[in-house]
Amino acid sequence: MNKSNALKAIGLIALVAAVSVATAHFTVKHVTANYQEQQNDQLRLNPAYAHFASASKAAETDFTLAAELSVHAVVHVRTKSAVNQNWNYFADPLFDFYFGPHMSRPQIETPMREGAGSGVIITNDGYIVTNNHVVEGSKEIEITLNDKRTFPARLIGTDPTTDIALLKIEATDLPIIPFGDSDALKIGEWVLAVGNPFNLTSTVTAGIVSAKARNIDILRSDLKIESFIQTDAAINPGNSGGALVNTRGELIGINTAIASQTGTFAGCGFAVPSSIVSKVMSDLRQFGVVQRAVLGVRMGDITSELAKEKDLNTLKGAYIGEVMPESAAEKAGLKAGDVITKINNTVINSAAELQEQVGRYRPGNKISIEILRNNKTQTVTAELKNTLGNTDIVKSSPTSELLGAKFKEIDSKTKADLNLKYGIQVKSVSKGKFQGHGIKTGYIILRINNQPVYSVNELQAIIDKAVNSGSEEEKVLFIAGVYPNGRITHYAINLAD
Repeated sequence: MNKSNALKAIGLIALVAAVSVATAHFTVKHVTANYQEQQNDQLRLNPAYAHFASASKAAETDFTLAAELSVHAVVHVRTKSAVNQNWNYFADPLFDFYFGPHMSRPQIETPMREGAGSGVIITNDGYIVTNNHVVEGSKEIEITLNDKRTFPARLIGTDPTTDIALLKIEATDLPIIPFGDSDALKIGEWVLAVGNPFNLTSTVTAGIVSAKARNIDILRSDLKIESFIQTDAAINPGNSGGALVNTRGELIGINTAIASQTGTFAGCGFAVPSSIVSKVMSDLRQFGVVQRAVLGVRMGDITSELAKEKDLNTLKGAYIGEVMPESAAEKAGLKAGDVITKINNTVINSAAELQEQVGRYRPGNKISIEILRNNKTQTVTAELKNTLGNTDIVKSSPTSELLGAKFKEIDSKTKADLNLKYGIQVKSVSKGKFQGHGIKTGYIILRINNQPVYSVNELQAIIDKAVNSGSEEEKVLFIAGVYPNGRITHYAINLAD
């Protein structure tokens, strides 16, 4: 090929390349324009489509800010509690048979068990939220801050129905985690679990919200509220009571439980939503006991079988199986067979969600309830009641009023005479439970429900727990003690009578 022909070939190739590039550019531009137009059409036809995050936003996984905002306000909770012993001298009738009722008993040193968990500082002056199961039965509670300072903690109150407890330390200018809106959480949203697993302080793990309103049937109370946030952020023993936070560093849950066959994390962790935590905390601070609002229905989720049997045209909502007499539900006109679909315009998909919504209110509050009756929508208004069947504010009853007695710490002489190291003495008896059961002045309470009693405050906590229990069995107090003359006596008192 001569030089002239070569130049012509090169020119032809360049021309073809230019045309190809121009064509490709036009094609890409045209396709992109069409795609964008389709996106715009989708947004116009379906506004909800706009709520999905963009791909670029989905890639934003920098959690350093949220970790920095939350880790300083999560504390290490250490507890000491007495180990229950099935046998001791004071509970053994054979000791009385062989040595006589007036014989001075040898002291049994009560072994102590140490426990650990996490907590979240919620006020600058030292209020801390944790799980009830972390501090339940504790004789001593110690808090270690992120900066390694330690403080003894005072138990303000507990709520076994939600597994939440409130503690107080004497400190100021503490870092806090602000409350977030757990209702606004979306499945798939990033969250962080902050706590102290295996006594490893200030640990942060990340995951997503796997589900909401989970009922896993782990709480024992008849009035339990289980509507957990499920997450795959790693939660292990020691994380209980710690914080579940969103990417803005806001508290959206208190880590409570894991589902595992080994006892360690297996991909399913559960947290009490901040909407419940906030209400429980407020009640415990203000009243010392949770103001539990009760609708007064027995309910369940709707299954395909139930929907077919009852001719229901929905699988969502809470199905009412029974309405309690004289309850808020009966007064509002609710009936067995109704399906509750909304509470104050909040959609109800399950019985757990209904429990969560009602649990946010106090006795005396009025709520709007949307129901399906015979597959037709109706709306009623209910005035919620407390567990006693009225709308009064429930107060933490002083032990002296409830039992009809006053108490004091045992003095050193009594300890020496009876060879005791703990116990609470009855200072006086008036009209009440103690007088009705024949308990007299001077009686020394050693154990209640097989739990050693070291202080008047501890006695108060045991009584409060029994009073607020939803179980009739837990309202019975089995008291073991001794009179100053050495006579050992046992009593059983039913607080529900």
